[in-house]
Amino acid sequence: MPTIIRKIWDRHVLMERPDGLCLLYIDRHLVHEVTSPQAFEAMRQAGRKVRRPLSLMAVPDHNVPTSTDRLERIDDPDSRRQIEVLRENAKEAGITLFDMDDIRQGIVHVTGPEHGLILPGITAVCGDSHTSTLGAFGAVAFGIGTSEVEHALATQTLWQTRPREMRITVGGATGFGVSAKDVILAIIAKIGAGGGTGYAIEYAGEAVRRMSMEERMTVCNMTIEAGGRFGMVAPDETTFSYLKGRPAAPGDALWESAVADWKTLPTDPDSGFDREESLDASRIEPQVTWGTSPEDALPVTGFVPDPENHPDPRVRERMERALRYMDLRPGTRLTDIRVDKVFIGSCTNARVEDLRLAAKVAQGKKVADGVTAMVVPGSGLVKSQAETEGLDRVFLEAGYQWRLPGCSMCLGMNPDRLKPGERCASTSNRNFEGRQGPGGRTHLMSPMMAAAAAITGRITDVREVV
Repeated sequence: MPTIIRKIWDRHVLMERPDGLCLLYIDRHLVHEVTSPQAFEAMRQAGRKVRRPLSLMAVPDHNVPTSTDRLERIDDPDSRRQIEVLRENAKEAGITLFDMDDIRQGIVHVTGPEHGLILPGITAVCGDSHTSTLGAFGAVAFGIGTSEVEHALATQTLWQTRPREMRITVGGATGFGVSAKDVILAIIAKIGAGGGTGYAIEYAGEAVRRMSMEERMTVCNMTIEAGGRFGMVAPDETTFSYLKGRPAAPGDALWESAVADWKTLPTDPDSGFDREESLDASRIEPQVTWGTSPEDALPVTGFVPDPENHPDPRVRERMERALRYMDLRPGTRLTDIRVDKVFIGSCTNARVEDLRLAAKVAQGKKVADGVTAMVVPGSGLVKSQAETEGLDRVFLEAGYQWRLPGCSMCLGMNPDRLKPGERCASTSNRNFEGRQGPGGRTHLMSPMMAAAAAITGRITDVREVV
C-alpha cells in the first residue's frame, strides 16, 4: 500500500533508470535573487529559454533591507545588483515578479502559499533549502542547487533519487504555551540534526492534525534541520479551507474535482515506512536551543548540558566548541541567559498567526532596557493583515521595531544582522556559527518565547509571563 510520498512521486516520474534515478516533472518553481542569477545567465549563454514561465514566481527576499527607506537605498552593491538582475530576468522570461514595491512581496516560502501557488499532490522546487515548508500542503517540495535551478528552468524536470520514507507521529495535544515550533525542535532534539538524512518525512498524528496550515508550515520548514530531504503533511479539510478562494487555487468550476483528487493522496492504511518515530505532544515543553545546531534544544526549564557527561568523544568535542562559541558554562540555567536582541520573523515564524501569538505576550508590556526587538512580517499581505488587526500598534507601543517584509535577521545577508558577541532570541530556523552575523549567538525558540525574552531581557518561560 503506497504512502503519500510514493503516490505523489510516482505521479511525476517521467523516466526511471535501472539505478533508481528518476526524472521528475516539476509543477511549480519559485525563484529569488540569490540562487537564480547564475542559472539564468547559463541559460542565456546556451541559447535556452524558460520552458514554462507561467509555472514560476519570482520574489526578492534574502537581500532586501527591511527598513522604511529600502526602496531608495540598498547600500550593498552586490545585494542591489542581485535584485536588479532578478527583475531583469523575470521581465525577459515573462515570469510573474512580486517586486519590492508590490504588497505581495515577501519571503518566498510565505508568498507562494498565501497566493495558492502550492497545492496538494504537486512537485515544487526553489533554490533554497527551506522549500520543504511547502510540504505542509501535501506536496513534494524541496530545495535545489544552482545547476538544478537551471535544469528546472530549461526543462521543467529534475533527476532525483527516490528518498527513503519516514513517518513521525505526534500524538496527543500540546499544552499551554507550546507551539508548532516547540514540536519540531523537540523532534530534532530526539532524532538529531542528521536523523532524517536521506528521508522524506511525513508528519502525522493527532497533534499534527490539530495544527493550522501556518503551524504545519513551521514543522515542515525545519525538516531540513533534521537532515531530511523534505517533509509533508497529508491534505485534509484544514488544507482545503486554507486554499479555497486564493488567487492561483482552482476556481469554483474545478474546485470539487480538485478536492476529490486531493482526498486520494493520504497514506493508505497499513502502508510501510522505512522508519517510524513518535512523540507525545502533551510531554513537550517550550523549547530553546543552547548550542550551534538545532538539535541542541532543551525544555526552557533545563540547564546548559555538560559535555563531560556524554559518552561519545566526537559529540563531546562538538558540544565543547558550541559552548565556547556561545560563551556558556555547563550547568547554567537556560532562564539565566540574557539576550541583546530579539528577532520575530523568518520563513519559519513570520505569518500572521505567529505575530498574533507574539502580540498576546507583548500586549501591555515593554521591551526590557538594553534589548533591541524587531518584528518582520513574512510578506506585505501579512503586514497589511497584522496592521488591520492592530498588531503593529501592540508591538510599537511595547517598544518593538515594526519592519518591512524580508528574510531579515534570519541570515547575515542584509543590513539586519548581529554584531560579534551579541546574543539573540530568534524565531528563525538555524543557529549555526555566524548565521545571523559573524560572531553572533543565536537561541532558537517560538514567537511566544521570543516575545517573552524581549520583555524580560533573558530567555524566559513564556508560561510565566502570560
